[in-house]
Amino acid sequence: MLVPQYSLRAAIVLTFAVQCVRANVNDQFSSEIDTGTFQNPSALLRPRFRYWLPDSSVDEQVVRDDIKSAAAIGAGGVEFLAFYNAGGVLGGAPPGDDWSKYGFGTPAFTRLFQAALEAHRDAGMVMDFAIGPNQGQGVPAEPNDEGLQWDLVPSSQPVPANGSFDGVIPGWGTGDLLALVSAEVVSSKRTENPTLTSTTRTPYTRLVLKESSLASRTSQVSAGGHLSLTFPASTHNHSYWLFAFYERLSHAKNLELSSNLSSTVFDNGSYNVDHFSARGAETVIKFWEKYILNKYVKSLLTQVGNYAWEDSVEIKSNISWTRSLPSVFEQMHGYSLINYLPLIMFGNNNIAIQASEPGAIQCVLDTPDEGAGYVNDYRGALVEGYRQYLKTLTEWVNSVLNLQMSAQVSYNLPMEMEANVPLVNAPECESLGFMDNIDGYRQFSGPAVLAGKRVVSNEIGAVSMKAFQYQISSLLWSINRAVVGGVNQFVIHGQSYTGNYWSTTWPGYTAFSYFYSEMWSNKQPAWDHGLSDVLGYVGRLQYSQQAGPLKTDIAIYNKQSATDFTFQSHPANLTDLIDAGYSYSYLSPDNFDLPQAYVRNGTLAPDGPAYKALVIYTAASVTYDSIDKIRQFAEAGLPVILAGGDPSYYVTADAANKDNFTKGISQLKRTKNVYAASNDEIINKLSSLNLEPRIRVRTNGTWYTTWRESVKEDIQFAFVFNDGMASTGHITVASDKTPHLFDMWTGRSEPILHYRQAQGKTLIPLALESNQTVLIGFVGKSLRRLRAPSFHAIQVPSTILGYEHSTVSSESIELHVAAGSFNKPLVLFNGKNYTSLPGPTPAPSFKLDNWSLTAEHWTAPFNMSDASPIALKYNTTHRLQSLVPWTEIQGLANASGIGYYRTGFEWPPHTGSADGAYILLPRVLHTIRLQINGRQTLPFDYNAPKVDISAYLKNGRNEILVIVPTPMWNYLRSIFDRIVMSGYPPLISITNPGPLPEPVDTGLSGTVQVVPYVKWQATVK
Repeated sequence: MLVPQYSLRAAIVLTFAVQCVRANVNDQFSSEIDTGTFQNPSALLRPRFRYWLPDSSVDEQVVRDDIKSAAAIGAGGVEFLAFYNAGGVLGGAPPGDDWSKYGFGTPAFTRLFQAALEAHRDAGMVMDFAIGPNQGQGVPAEPNDEGLQWDLVPSSQPVPANGSFDGVIPGWGTGDLLALVSAEVVSSKRTENPTLTSTTRTPYTRLVLKESSLASRTSQVSAGGHLSLTFPASTHNHSYWLFAFYERLSHAKNLELSSNLSSTVFDNGSYNVDHFSARGAETVIKFWEKYILNKYVKSLLTQVGNYAWEDSVEIKSNISWTRSLPSVFEQMHGYSLINYLPLIMFGNNNIAIQASEPGAIQCVLDTPDEGAGYVNDYRGALVEGYRQYLKTLTEWVNSVLNLQMSAQVSYNLPMEMEANVPLVNAPECESLGFMDNIDGYRQFSGPAVLAGKRVVSNEIGAVSMKAFQYQISSLLWSINRAVVGGVNQFVIHGQSYTGNYWSTTWPGYTAFSYFYSEMWSNKQPAWDHGLSDVLGYVGRLQYSQQAGPLKTDIAIYNKQSATDFTFQSHPANLTDLIDAGYSYSYLSPDNFDLPQAYVRNGTLAPDGPAYKALVIYTAASVTYDSIDKIRQFAEAGLPVILAGGDPSYYVTADAANKDNFTKGISQLKRTKNVYAASNDEIINKLSSLNLEPRIRVRTNGTWYTTWRESVKEDIQFAFVFNDGMASTGHITVASDKTPHLFDMWTGRSEPILHYRQAQGKTLIPLALESNQTVLIGFVGKSLRRLRAPSFHAIQVPSTILGYEHSTVSSESIELHVAAGSFNKPLVLFNGKNYTSLPGPTPAPSFKLDNWSLTAEHWTAPFNMSDASPIALKYNTTHRLQSLVPWTEIQGLANASGIGYYRTGFEWPPHTGSADGAYILLPRVLHTIRLQINGRQTLPFDYNAPKVDISAYLKNGRNEILVIVPTPMWNYLRSIFDRIVMSGYPPLISITNPGPLPEPVDTGLSGTVQVVPYVKWQATVK
């Protein structure tokens, strides 16, 4: 699209002012928080880094300096995480270290925690903090603490063929016997379970049980575990099985520690806590109040604390369990779970990290639903237990710490994610687990937006096998996809401790031992050479996306027994909705009970997402209880569309629900505002109901959009992301306010030149490169600080490259016209028409060649055991006829560092006229800085690098310097056999023996072009 030219008065390098801000407990859109401005967002709205603390033995001053370094490049703070080498599973404490002395919550830890808070205070930042080490899944505790994680361990065996069992029941001594259940087995089959890796298949036994035979035999088991029992002869030669279930504290740890000591809780490491009851949260709370929250820490948290936080739930078990689950289950469903325990033995542990080990035996029933209703009821009880855990933690963080609670809610666990997303102040997802899946993000963000959450967070940038290889272009792609999925805050994975650490060589402490990206610090060449520009982009993007609720066109009904952790399941092909520009998100019927879920003026949640319709696809599993709620929505005026036929029934054990479901759907179909349509007719049905998307899209590519309406200013934000190859088209927005381009790279905003308005709508043509984004603000007249000129064009030829609005008159504009004929007339809003340029002929464009590259090599220090230096640096010089990656330049194939590319040209051009010029650069892979005659330009869009350099030009020779940092991988792989992490070789050398990942393309490659232009004053008259 056309880029406005900024005046010299605006051509300054923008910096972030130091501001001391923190979130209120009521950190939603209605809260009074310091957001800063679009140009300079407050620390609260800028991206943060996850900061890995190796352990509390590290140098306090280095921690302070690392945090200060993050502030210097524009981060809003860090997420302080006592990582402890992934809980010790990557090899335990390194030689010489002592995690009993330096563990989570020790005096040494509290000292560093205070230092981190002080560093945030001094830098004007905000700090998030994990509630425990590793993923924050627990805290040090006494082994017999009943708030620790519980496991339900199954054990089973067939009854001898004679039908008599006389002996000790299977698994006796495993734990406390909860139940012994017997069942008649109708059939048995040995089968295999396909896992995430197509080459791995886990064998298991599938048993079909006769429902009427399920019986509890617990009372018949003696104190010593003996059972004597004879079963009646089967008329069908069926066999009998016994299933025993034992409760026990798992003693699984999120900080493994081998110690012969037992004088303090720190000698045990740190245990996972119970995530399915309030008891687990209470254990965490007691620990914090006893060991960490002294008066000074509380004071510092009041000043700069932001989110108490828990990562994705990465706890393993046999069966997800808590001791209170049977009573919770019975209260919810009105019957006992005990007889049906065999049905939950399979696929109800951690469905993500235990995907290849769901269980050795799968039991199903000889009923039409194979017992799925009982499993669904069990998972519903898990949801309730997890809800009590989250509510207890959140209430404590809010009321006692006066802070906010954030968590990566529920996914990985065998339950529905959407049900509990609204329970924390700032629910968080992650690009790794969600695999950059826009539809997955929409499942997560839908309930959060409905509940009025100001922040939907994302742990961004973790990619396996990409340590020191991850490039900013990939990070921006992930960020942009998350934003259109409803995310509006990013915590970048992650920032490394930069000092020395036990038995660790240069380049220093590397979380996950070189397996996951990325290790951001000043040891990455981009840190001080362009990363601040990227953080500026992300901060301004977050500012716009936190300005108001995400307005969403369509709500899609989505009920899952357990959320698919790959987020690949879809109720239908939604391409038609996307292509037409309809925004949508998913809601569970559990979310219908939120206070925001009401209908006014035909929209659902009018003060939030303001859904225009609810779509229920035939593949959706609809609960009987939700039918009445949906009918109420429709009767209140919300259009409800049944797409593709009647929806399916979400099975439960309540037979009455199943019997009444068909009747309920039939009644729903007769309700006013309920419509039926085939999947192919959804768009036509929406159109016939006059339900237009807020941003209609017409393009030859794939564009995603978001729409936000600021709660504090008279402005609406339209964000557009091109998720594909370069494409053209236009958007039509339901607003007649004046459109402004908000440049997320510079922080400047200017009225847009090219658009047309009619009947309360605005049409804006766009041409977007791959992964390019644009942010357009529709500004009301009350926002006086932004000019609203009456001048604009409704058609613009391609030779007009930019423009500058007059500071004197609103009836003229200065256009920047490049060489070439008008491919179409310039047509102003009042009908005035120009078919050619009435002035001098612009000089032709030209390419820059004869480059001199000074490569600043970043290499290991002579003493690799000293991990604290940034790098040993030296230069080599290379003459380049063309710009190619470093891997193709002799002497640079295994090099990393910073490229200083120099060339020049004479100005003005020898032929044609020129009042100024743009420079067009290749797409940026990592970071970049541009200097003209020693002066640095403003930041520019990495996906469409185009800079007006007129203000920097001089007559005669003009010097061009392009500064291009690289990732460190190409050099590190050349010395990989010399690298040690915490006393061990890098993890990828152990888990993936064989060739290392290939070198990555680095440097500046492609063509650099200078495009002169002449200035042409166009007027209304």
